[in-house]
Amino acid sequence: MNPLCCIAPVSLDHAADQLHRQNHQPRILPAAPPSPPPQPAVQAAVAGVLHKWVNYGKGWRSRWFMLEDGVLSYCKLRGGGAGEAATSPAAARVIGEGAALRRAQEEAAAAGKQWKPVGEIHLKVSSIRASKSDDKRLYIFSGTKTLHLRCDTEEDRNEWIDALLAAKDRFSWSLTSNDFGPMADIMLSTEKLRVRLLQEGLNETVVKECESIMMSELLELQGQIKSQQQQHSILIDRLRQLETEKVDLERTVVHETKERETHGFANGRYSDFYSVLSGGSASESDPDIASQVAEIETDEDEVTYFDTRDFLSAESLRSASCRRRELMTNVGDSVTNALKSTQYPFVQRREKLPEPKEKEKPIGLWSIIKENIGKDLSGVCLPVYFNEPLSSLQKCFEDLEYSYLVDHALQWGKQGDSLMRLLHVAAFAVSGYASTEGRQCKPFNPLLGETYEADYPDKGLRFFSEKVSHHPMVVACHCEGRGWKFWGDSNLKGKFWGRSIQLDPVGVLTLQFDDGETFQWSKVTTSIYNIIIGKIYCDHYGTMRINGSGQYSCKLKFKEQSIIDRNPHQVHGFVQDNRTGQKVAMLIGKWDEAMYYVLGDPSVKPKGYDPMSEAVLLWERDKSLNQTRYNLSPFAISLNELTPHLSKKLPPTDSRLRPDQRHLENGEYEMANAEKLRLEQLQRQARRLQEKGWQPKWFRKDDDDSYRYVGGYWEARENGNWDGIPDIFGQNSVSPGLP
Repeated sequence: MNPLCCIAPVSLDHAADQLHRQNHQPRILPAAPPSPPPQPAVQAAVAGVLHKWVNYGKGWRSRWFMLEDGVLSYCKLRGGGAGEAATSPAAARVIGEGAALRRAQEEAAAAGKQWKPVGEIHLKVSSIRASKSDDKRLYIFSGTKTLHLRCDTEEDRNEWIDALLAAKDRFSWSLTSNDFGPMADIMLSTEKLRVRLLQEGLNETVVKECESIMMSELLELQGQIKSQQQQHSILIDRLRQLETEKVDLERTVVHETKERETHGFANGRYSDFYSVLSGGSASESDPDIASQVAEIETDEDEVTYFDTRDFLSAESLRSASCRRRELMTNVGDSVTNALKSTQYPFVQRREKLPEPKEKEKPIGLWSIIKENIGKDLSGVCLPVYFNEPLSSLQKCFEDLEYSYLVDHALQWGKQGDSLMRLLHVAAFAVSGYASTEGRQCKPFNPLLGETYEADYPDKGLRFFSEKVSHHPMVVACHCEGRGWKFWGDSNLKGKFWGRSIQLDPVGVLTLQFDDGETFQWSKVTTSIYNIIIGKIYCDHYGTMRINGSGQYSCKLKFKEQSIIDRNPHQVHGFVQDNRTGQKVAMLIGKWDEAMYYVLGDPSVKPKGYDPMSEAVLLWERDKSLNQTRYNLSPFAISLNELTPHLSKKLPPTDSRLRPDQRHLENGEYEMANAEKLRLEQLQRQARRLQEKGWQPKWFRKDDDDSYRYVGGYWEARENGNWDGIPDIFGQNSVSPGLP
């Protein structure tokens, strides 16, 4: 037996003194270890069936929820999840005894599959609140995602809220100073060793030598223990620091999100802005609160789930509108008064199209499609059922529906703010696409020499357009506002691909203010999808560059919509200083909803910066309901209106006098189709006329090969002098359907 096995604890601090004197001290027991930190009391698990909002496609779905150890987890009820979940924690308290729970338990008993959780929420950093509009709903917000839950009864909701709050309070604990106490001093006695060695017959010299060896080893061990204790103390301090930082960070996330909700930005995550710039997307909104998040679940992926939100929500629009009003108040009375003083007369216009006189007949799509795939769209003869009762000339004027943006840009420029002028011009360029949402039919292709005028004193402008070339098909337009002019020509290169139609615009649009500043841009590509099967929709994509003659220019990117894109129609870009190349503002929004701006360059801001917190609304689409099957806006409905007074002033080339278009508007489909075929036969002569040197009446090509208005139309209209204007529609009678 090794003699050192009998060593009892001694004090290492007094070991050196004991080497030189006889030690008869009694053995001292080690100090009692520190008591462990108080742990949360064990709470019985809580379980039950709750209805969870998934998305607008799936709505409310029943899920089995389990609350245990401060964690709320849930699984789908498909295939017996609830049965396994209910039996796994033996002491689980079940909330609710409604029909949903009984059905889930019955299905679980029949299937017997293993419970598989698909999501969980840690209540330690979550906030729980009840819905103010529904006494059966509650929300759990963790700072990164939100669960929208609904109970069968109000009593069940109250029980769940009490259980969740109790679990949150019980498990909101962290490391304390008593978690890891210092190691106690160790006392050592050599009495038994000395007695044992003397019993073996060793003399005093050998006994002292043994004690010396033992003490030297213990002193070395003491140094190692102290070093380990110091490292241990440093590690514990670091753990406490990390725990504190973690809790502070989680609380900050919750606090900032609540603050964003208070200011109307609950719909925007920090990542929303960066996901938009990188091509990401957001999605659905909550049915109870429009600005809340809606979580997406799929049957194919039961473990991975994520929350999505629409960063350009109704709340964002309202908040940005408030910031716009505040900005208008702060920039000075001169701009505000100038905008308010722009008063236009009221003009009564029609609000709906005539009721159809005939029932529309179905057409054979395949016979048309198989003969025209890959052809130029201008050469494809489609039945009138594919058209809407507007011509391409009238569609050009739709780009000026929100012409007030140009009026605002004019006033900003007068006050010397070139940046705000360009921002409003950019919003105007995007707003021209808003009317295309939901428009499934194509406009009429104008005849060579066909014209359209729009005299809108209620908007402070008058507009004129003409088809100036048949091959290639080019329409030119000119508009005069109060203090600005707008003109351009468009050559649409269209392809018909059977399932889709692609339109590539060729041409430049120009906006010039009376002070000489000019902006130019070209339109982006437009495609119309699902011509054969599915819901027809259009999309605009590409890059739009707005080149300014002054200090600033702009570049906007229209994001192309993908099949799985849940947040389409995105537009984003930057305003750049032409002199320094520096980005001075950001533009972000959707071409069918709204556009915002943020001053500065948000891409160089610190991580976590939320640009939407500073976004200001530039433009918002008119939300008036569409009232026709063509999904025409109220503004578009007024474009083809023809009154007896107006018909006496129009030239015989105006689109409102075109018979097939008028018959289609009146719902006289047979007559419209017959007239369309007749006019297309007349149009075949247009190319021969053009080859013989035909020239447009009101436009001429300039040095850069663009068409410019030469004047004279409004003077001829005033005098009623239409000499030399051909009757291109082949009729001298009053337009059909004219009251």
